Amino acid sequence: MSATDPDNRVRAVPDTSDDERYAAYVLAVLALVYVFNFLDRQILSILAERIKADLHLSDAQIGFLYGTAFAVFYSVFGIPLGRLADVWDRRRLISIGLAFWSLMTAGSALAQNVWQLTLARIGVGVGEASASPAAFSLLCDYFPPARRASVLAIYSSGIYIGAGLSLGIGGWIVDRWDAAFAGTVPPLGLRGWQVAFCAVGLPGLLLAALVRTLREPLRGQSEGLVRHEHAAERPLAVFVHELRAICPPLTVVHLSLLGAGARGLAYNIAAAIALAGMALAMTSWLGTPSQWIALGVGLYAVVSWAHALALRDPPAFALIFRTPALRYATVGFALLAFVGYGTGFWMAPFFMRVHGASAASAGLVLGGTAAVAGWLGTTLGGLWADRWRQRARAARLYVGLCAALLPTPLFMWLLLTDNTALAYALNFPIAVGSSLGIGAGASTVQDLTLPRMRAIASATYLFALTFIGLAMGPYAIGRLSVAVGDLRTAMLCTLAVNVLAVLCFALAARHLPHDEDTRIQRAREAGERVEPTP
Repeated sequence: MSATDPDNRVRAVPDTSDDERYAAYVLAVLALVYVFNFLDRQILSILAERIKADLHLSDAQIGFLYGTAFAVFYSVFGIPLGRLADVWDRRRLISIGLAFWSLMTAGSALAQNVWQLTLARIGVGVGEASASPAAFSLLCDYFPPARRASVLAIYSSGIYIGAGLSLGIGGWIVDRWDAAFAGTVPPLGLRGWQVAFCAVGLPGLLLAALVRTLREPLRGQSEGLVRHEHAAERPLAVFVHELRAICPPLTVVHLSLLGAGARGLAYNIAAAIALAGMALAMTSWLGTPSQWIALGVGLYAVVSWAHALALRDPPAFALIFRTPALRYATVGFALLAFVGYGTGFWMAPFFMRVHGASAASAGLVLGGTAAVAGWLGTTLGGLWADRWRQRARAARLYVGLCAALLPTPLFMWLLLTDNTALAYALNFPIAVGSSLGIGAGASTVQDLTLPRMRAIASATYLFALTFIGLAMGPYAIGRLSVAVGDLRTAMLCTLAVNVLAVLCFALAARHLPHDEDTRIQRAREAGERVEPTP
């Protein structure tokens, strides 16, 4: 098992499973990592009003910090970090990333202006990009495919627990601290929002040390496809090589070194010009140039990287970009993220504006709901997807479809009622239903790719969810709210996106059985070496 295969081949081997108790421990630790991931990511939301007042920021600047500044760097850097996770020690990568984003979260407390806070948020995004692709890959080697959706759902429940805790912890700290030192100079001159950033960031350093102690499983062991190769001896070189493929203008140099040729380089330059034109047109139409410039650069980075992947690793390119079920499923789950991120960000302002709720009460109720209902829905959705899959191959996609359909009428009721208690009550089943597809989406990516490419495939999947969901969802609702003059109407209009998600899931379900059955064959046709053990 430890010998290096000179041909870098994938061999089918007997299934060997690690001790289930230890595997459950690994799952618990990684789920806690994801709680910190979203706790550090989302806490800006509850601190926004105090930060705006102290740093003299606008709503547009806060929206950019929360969404685009974070999302672009999170999604783009997820690709080289996903590649690194496919060839290096995954627990070490998660540990380093966690320590880095924890320091950057705590460092946000030192920001004196919008640019310093932007740099801190970019650092949080880059660090957090290391976690999920590596964790998805790691967990798929600890647990068998039949339990994949359940396991990834439990891990992903950290989204809602972390987001809920961020509202409760952040609001509690900032209110208590500022009230305790009202009219006086606080210790070290720190305001409540600065203390909150330190309080949620610094404990991550201890968790990073714990993650480092986890055992690295044999890659591909859970399904009998083990890649016999040592971890990369120069991980930094691997990361920098992949980073070169996504950072303009080095992208052109990278493609040239890979042998793209004149035609390939012309295609890349044409894509850059087209995306620049799109960014200019959207800026002229909607304003907010930072939003569209950042999105244009991010899209160009991914186009360049995909072109480089096709030249460097044709089997991975074939399974990630030329698998119809994966393409449709990725767009479908990204559209769910668009609605989820968008409505999730604006839910507290909705209750404050429409129902007159205070920031403290809205944060407490919505935060508690997000933590409990989100955890419940994500976990139940994963268990449901795995059990349903025993009878229907496309069951995980059907769970995604249900996540689009089931909460929609309840959400419309919540937005239209004037009864505050009823609206709060409706938010619980909505949060449960909306979170059903989290594990199903992540596991679908794993089902349609090979073990050696799962982290980079997950990074590509998360890029779509982050770009379409986080970078566009909150911005779209906010921009539409300004256009129509009513936040309630803007949120109602956004629910129509779920119809497009349903269509994508239906198309993905048609292709999934064939695409899953032929993944090894298609990889072999693209140049992969897959051989049975003699």
